[in-house]
Amino acid sequence: MGGLSSKYTEPQKIESKWFPTFYAELPAATGKVIAVTGCTSGTGLVCAKTCAAKGAAHVILLNRPSARATAAEEQIAGAAAEGTKVTTVECDLMSFESVKGAAARVRSLVGEVDVLCCNAGVMALEDKATVDGYDVQMQTNHLSHFLLGKELFPLLQKASKARGEARIVSHTSVGRKVPTTPLEEKYFGKNGGNLGGNGASMFFGGARWVRYHETKLANVVFTLALHDRLAGTGIKAIAAAPGLAATNLQVTAHKDGGMAATWIMRFAQSAEDGTMPLLHCCLSPEPQSGELYEPSDCGAIKGPPKKVDPIEPICTDPKARDLLWTASEQACGPFPIQA
Repeated sequence: MGGLSSKYTEPQKIESKWFPTFYAELPAATGKVIAVTGCTSGTGLVCAKTCAAKGAAHVILLNRPSARATAAEEQIAGAAAEGTKVTTVECDLMSFESVKGAAARVRSLVGEVDVLCCNAGVMALEDKATVDGYDVQMQTNHLSHFLLGKELFPLLQKASKARGEARIVSHTSVGRKVPTTPLEEKYFGKNGGNLGGNGASMFFGGARWVRYHETKLANVVFTLALHDRLAGTGIKAIAAAPGLAATNLQVTAHKDGGMAATWIMRFAQSAEDGTMPLLHCCLSPEPQSGELYEPSDCGAIKGPPKKVDPIEPICTDPKARDLLWTASEQACGPFPIQA
């Protein structure tokens, strides 16, 4: 697509500005088992492809079955270092049954997971329920990743004991801060289809964007709640935000009626550049548990990754951590963590 129009049918083609240098300096992934959700395109595809090229032992692609998933596996396998395995595992984050099945499949494939990269997300979708009764955005963006982390936690523990650490990396966005409303319990319950309707104003409290905000806030609160519980396990909980990256996330939101204001994409960076914070959290030695990384330029819209310090008070409220953990366990079952 050349310019931006009312028919935003594919991401802009933007040349990567920082990624080549970032990639050259990124540590190898040698010996690691890395599982990535939502990697048919955009940041997930770049992340999985980079981990494979950097020599991971096994890259597991957690995607819904589709022609795009098949094409992504072929592309990632084509870029993989010698000896790296690439495997697709069917996983529909809008179905808890599918997530449990995916986790069982992962357990059958590998004995350890070094990095669980919770990348997949949707944005500004209609007020609808999943098959489980939850909001489509909250289940996709948070609840199913909570469930996946719970189901794969023993494999993360084994990796930590074998190699000194493991990581659960969550993908948030600037949406965590806009609007400024705190986490609310109703968004975590079986209230899909009854959470405010389909108002699509990005900047004036449209209900689609309020629900998206709740999920992106949940990603950071989940990271901090995990961090509170992970002491002594050797597992890090880290969060990343991509800034404004040109991916299919905006295309899907626009198609669904949630993103009419495509003019904002004039300020976007490439998908590769937008993946830098996520890859930094997955592979670089710098990030510590409980930290958040986002782009460093243009008001966190683009640029190399930097640590957010301090993390916004809306994310660090201890009451929000308790609310999220309790509500998530009610939806997904107990998630006990022991060192």
